[in-house]
Amino acid sequence: MKRRILPVFFLLLGAFAFTPPENGLQAVFERINQDVLQRGKAYETLGEATSTIGHRLTGSPNGKKAEEFAFNLLKSYGYDVKFQEFNVEAWARDTVSLTLVPENSDNFVDYEVVALAHSPVSSHITGKIVDVGDGLEDDFEKVKDEVKDKVALFNINIQDEKNKGKKNLHRSEKTALAIKYGAKGVIIANAVEGGVLLTGTASVTGELIPIPAVCVSVESGKSIRKWIKDEKNILAVIDMMNFSRPIKARNVIATLPGTSKKHKNEKIIVGGHLDSWDLAQGAMDNGVGSFSIMDIARVFKQLNLQTKRPIEFVLFMGEEQGLLGSRHMVKELEKSKKIKNVKLMMNMDMTNNVRGFSAGGNDALKTKMEEIGKIIQQVDPSYGNAVSNGVGLHSDHQPFMISGVPISSPSGSFPIKAYGCYHANCDRFDLIDKNHINNNVRYTAMMLYALANEETLPTQFRSSNETKEFLIKHNLKTELIIGKDWKWEE
Repeated sequence: MKRRILPVFFLLLGAFAFTPPENGLQAVFERINQDVLQRGKAYETLGEATSTIGHRLTGSPNGKKAEEFAFNLLKSYGYDVKFQEFNVEAWARDTVSLTLVPENSDNFVDYEVVALAHSPVSSHITGKIVDVGDGLEDDFEKVKDEVKDKVALFNINIQDEKNKGKKNLHRSEKTALAIKYGAKGVIIANAVEGGVLLTGTASVTGELIPIPAVCVSVESGKSIRKWIKDEKNILAVIDMMNFSRPIKARNVIATLPGTSKKHKNEKIIVGGHLDSWDLAQGAMDNGVGSFSIMDIARVFKQLNLQTKRPIEFVLFMGEEQGLLGSRHMVKELEKSKKIKNVKLMMNMDMTNNVRGFSAGGNDALKTKMEEIGKIIQQVDPSYGNAVSNGVGLHSDHQPFMISGVPISSPSGSFPIKAYGCYHANCDRFDLIDKNHINNNVRYTAMMLYALANEETLPTQFRSSNETKEFLIKHNLKTELIIGKDWKWEE
């Protein structure tokens, strides 16, 4: 009888000792959830940075302070942290004005404007205004005989009913079209009510453009359009002075080593840009994403979480001025022939109140994220598990994607008020909700932990030809050509 009981005893013991992978993940997710809800620091550290540093413009003294703030914070969490230095042509605004003057008249009206980044260091132009509608290529084609040597006026968004359903272009791409069609200056009308002025780069390359570009409010845009409709010969006078000089900027990188020799060359990068524009504090764009990353890093150290694959937590500089930091990182990875070691690049740009993830055009990754999401829902049923599969441009994932690296991102939403402050002078810390930023940290940390511990991660580096076909499939070719980032000859 004893001979029969003993094997059964050990069989039962083994049953209690064995933990199915799903339950193992759930237990870790519970720990992550509890830590962030009780000890999350993203909201507090972002508040400290915005109040003590202010904006984080690349190349400015504030930008340098932000780099050091991130470095020291990650080091305090126990990481081996390094700077990745790169040289850039930094741009900063000085003075700008826009005056509308009827020809052969002394009457004039001054409009409040901001210069768009990478406008010339010095520009003083006078020209007739031509309304180019939404600034799409079809809109320019309609006025191609009129816009040469004139000032092009167009919307930041799509407003014309004839363009509804078409894909909008980035402000820099619209400006590139204006240059292509011979305009001597650009006026972009914002889409947000309330006199909000928007900044951002007008350059697709991060280099200075040859013509001045300014932004006016939606109300000013309507006023200008009414005036040039009522009086045909209205001249725009744009005067601006800016600064541009070579500087050094630094990405900040903290590394969590992997535990598996088999997976040592399959690192995951979770990154977002630390820099911001100078009109406000950059709390939404992209304090909410970059400071979430730093707190995700804290969680991994606080809970001593181990992963098979190494994870790099990266704060990029220079995103706003042309994806400069991420382009440099990709260039260095290609130079060292280690670009294929990046198994996944997860980008957190303006990530708020995470409810799901984008799988970056990868069906297998989408399925895996949904499976992991169901376990997250066991911990917190309010998690949406909304996994999409779209692909876009104009953030730090772009250089990785066009070099063949699989990409993804957490997805969520902002209140309408916050969206109106994108790149504007109202992007301040009071837009940030503590619960929302904690959602970024806990759900992304859970997803990141699970993916980094998958035995086989369903992502595959794409060859040059595979990348080309991928970009064409996702309708990104035209934008990349306009943005001078299409690598393939036609």
